[in-house]
Amino acid sequence: MLEKTFYKTFLSHTFNIPVRVNYWDGTSDVYGTGTPDVTITIHEAIPVKEISRNASIALGEAIMDGKIEIDGSIEDLLTAAYENADSFFHNSKFIHFLPKQKHTEKESKEDVQNHYDIGNNFYQLWLDDTMTYSCAYFESPDDDLYTAQVNKVHHIIKKLNPQPGKTLLDIGCGWGTLMLTAAKEYGLHVTGITLSQEQYDYVNQRIQDEGLADVAEVRLEDYRELGNEQWDYITSVGMFEHVGQENLGQYFDCVQKYLMNDGVALIHGITRQQGGANNGWLNKWIFPGGYVPGLIENTTHIIENGLQIDDMEPLRRHYQKTVEIWDQNFNEHREEVAKMFDEKFVRMWDLYLQACAASFKSGNIDVIQYLISKGPSTRMLPMTRDYMYDDTHAHADVTD
Repeated sequence: MLEKTFYKTFLSHTFNIPVRVNYWDGTSDVYGTGTPDVTITIHEAIPVKEISRNASIALGEAIMDGKIEIDGSIEDLLTAAYENADSFFHNSKFIHFLPKQKHTEKESKEDVQNHYDIGNNFYQLWLDDTMTYSCAYFESPDDDLYTAQVNKVHHIIKKLNPQPGKTLLDIGCGWGTLMLTAAKEYGLHVTGITLSQEQYDYVNQRIQDEGLADVAEVRLEDYRELGNEQWDYITSVGMFEHVGQENLGQYFDCVQKYLMNDGVALIHGITRQQGGANNGWLNKWIFPGGYVPGLIENTTHIIENGLQIDDMEPLRRHYQKTVEIWDQNFNEHREEVAKMFDEKFVRMWDLYLQACAASFKSGNIDVIQYLISKGPSTRMLPMTRDYMYDDTHAHADVTD
């Protein structure tokens, strides 16, 4: 009886939309005003102590195990929870435990491989042909995912105002589309680094297949171990979320160290405008070691490491749309994914993708591009932003 009372109180304070809840004892309740579009069926009561220890972990695992089923949009349900100030996402009573994190080179490599080395064939099912696993850039509402990812790559590279013949380092190069585009279409000599064996093998093969060995290389290497090498430009997309709160300063110090004087970097990553945070369920099951830094954290580290900010651009709505398309693609291949792994894995990844979309939709997290320089801001860049949107690859002369 006390357990049921806890659930009623807990759920009545969680959502800002009407929700029907079917309990394990056959009873039902509707919370909120109006006709529910989402129904939660709790087949088995999750112990109160587990929810109190960390509600995100307890409820996420219950969905993975099929103990809780959701009929309707998980994205809408979680958006409602993020937008409700009284929900468990914002209540410290339900975050007593967080998985421990370490970010040594050994642990960082294990964390990356845990997520990215589950198979290129898995990611190929639901990413686009560029194999880009980060926020796309929708120049038009009608852009498909492939077009939007190509847009994003050019948007990033053009912000650097790159000059042919110069060098670029891509920290966390993924499956190589950005770095190889910079080599083929902008005339840069590029180096990509990753800790994922699958990504390393994939990019290496692309370099050989496309005859780019004289202008492109990929290394299976930690970002902290590049010695005294320097590059004219640096890009890093979706990387700083993996380095850990305690290593953010070192990460931006490395960016400063690897940039030549007057070099320019474009750092693109998930950022919380409200302050840094992590999520217990995501840390345990999806991104071990993950931490989303706050906007002030990042800008402070940028400035404290002798870098200057040239430009910042939030792309929150772009990432919401990106993840929604990924989830749609993923669900079109549910049976194939289940054969590769199992139904628990399918439920876990569907929950992860819809939870990400909800987090962006509600403004709980953002994604921001930081254009930064090693030297006075904009000295090596044109005076206005017009160059970023030029459809050609020609660049204006820069004078101080």
